[in-house]
Amino acid sequence: MTPLHFTFSTAFLLALAGLAFHRTHLLSALLCLEGMMLSLFLGLSLWSLELSSVNFSTAPLILLAFSACEASAGLSLLVATARTHGSDHLKNLNLLQC
Repeated sequence: MTPLHFTFSTAFLLALAGLAFHRTHLLSALLCLEGMMLSLFLGLSLWSLELSSVNFSTAPLILLAFSACEASAGLSLLVATARTHGSDHLKNLNLLQC
């Protein structure tokens, strides 16, 4: 494993650990998800450059488009949650209380 691959793998795992263990605010969870998507995008673009194949060149752009959609949906949920519940604490969110 090259040091560059190790760096992207470590960045993904750190963002995953942050998502799993630091679940106090919705904004911190969204930032961890964005870190995961950024490391996936960089790793996928590096992989497509190493293969130098035309078939894999659009995969990073598609992942980036899905990441932008995920970020916009997450931010809209953050605003809606802050308006209805008063804060973005994840402990206040309960699916059984609608």
